[in-house]
Amino acid sequence: MTSTTHAESGAASELTATSLLRFATAGSVDDGKSTLVGRLLHDSKSVLADQLEAVEHASRKRGQEAPDLALLTDGLRAEREQGITIDVAYRYFATPRRRFILADTPGHVQYTRNMVTGASTAELAVVLVDARNGVVEQTRRHAAVAALLRVPHVVLAVNKMDLVDYAEPVFAAIAAEFTAYAATLGVKDVTAIPISALAGDNVVEPSADMDWYGGPTLLEHLETVPVGSDPSEEPARFPVQYVIRPQTEEHPDYRGYAGQLASGVLRVGDTVTVLPAGTTTTVAGIDVLGEERDIAWAPQSVTVRLAADIDISRGDLIAAGPAGPRTTRDLEGTVCHLHDSPLRVGARVLLKHTTRTVQAVVREIPARMSLDGLAQEEFRSELAVNEIGRVVLRTAEPIALDDYVDNRRTGAFLLIDPADGATLTAGMAGPAFTGQ
Repeated sequence: MTSTTHAESGAASELTATSLLRFATAGSVDDGKSTLVGRLLHDSKSVLADQLEAVEHASRKRGQEAPDLALLTDGLRAEREQGITIDVAYRYFATPRRRFILADTPGHVQYTRNMVTGASTAELAVVLVDARNGVVEQTRRHAAVAALLRVPHVVLAVNKMDLVDYAEPVFAAIAAEFTAYAATLGVKDVTAIPISALAGDNVVEPSADMDWYGGPTLLEHLETVPVGSDPSEEPARFPVQYVIRPQTEEHPDYRGYAGQLASGVLRVGDTVTVLPAGTTTTVAGIDVLGEERDIAWAPQSVTVRLAADIDISRGDLIAAGPAGPRTTRDLEGTVCHLHDSPLRVGARVLLKHTTRTVQAVVREIPARMSLDGLAQEEFRSELAVNEIGRVVLRTAEPIALDDYVDNRRTGAFLLIDPADGATLTAGMAGPAFTGQ
């Protein structure tokens, strides 16, 4: 029995840690981020022939001899006309070693909400810096957002090394400054890579002009960085999405709870607590694609059957153990406001947490946070679009949630306009950011 458990746990770790990497890119205007993404797709042979032909045609119309690889990612007409990235573009590509979902996020401060959206599920962030300019204010903002969202790994890509004669001292100084700043934010894993996106140096292939650099290329690092975590080391969290009661002659008493395991591992026989009711029972069965299993791990979509006949509905949370996360109606967290209309004290909103949606009111906005270092500023009566701040909420019904620092899936929430369903704010539950 023990050997089977270890084997299944190892399989779970392999599935979550090596098969897929979600990563986000961020950089200031003209740092060459779109060119880098285009180069990464082009040199990893992830571009279809007709896409490349369209880029070559558009480049010739602009009077450019070589294809402008930035056009592979700058899809919006406004972006192409202005030469900037203003929306989050998701790209899917794969190599023999790993599959990737890339969120290409904008660099302008007025599009902070877009970077928050793109990096919210990322396990790695690539922060681009122009070697001629070094670490600038926007660089620090991007590092701060990555730290706030608890992105586990950060890559500092020092671009345009060809324009500084591939000088090692220039790269070393920028890497040292950024790493020191990131450390103050609590970012523990920073990898600095000198590149030239335009020439292709150290993006997919090693650079012949930087033999002083002995580290990996960007793609090699993306393929090998350890991501994910062993589900067996995390507490199981299973938000109920749908209750299945077929009531057929074949299955007259079947009652299952379908959803996606947000974290951890569930096994038949495990003691679990159903929240917010607080009822304790055991797992009687696990069904995966119609087949019975003894074990399930995040992020599998499964149907769980419980030993006790409990009144459970969509939005309830099945948690491992006799306790589970805290259940509360008073929620405090850090938020990024996404909507053009400000978020004000006293506003009545809908709070969406995993599969549960409840009514809530904004009781306080204690502080706004500076994007340069995330220092807290004075009390605010409202948050404008792209601003990050602290909020205190009161919900009409209890919700069961973890702190975001402990669980990114069950510590995140959204605030929604009850009038039209528009997403207002993205939030992270728990104490104020301390950089640790």
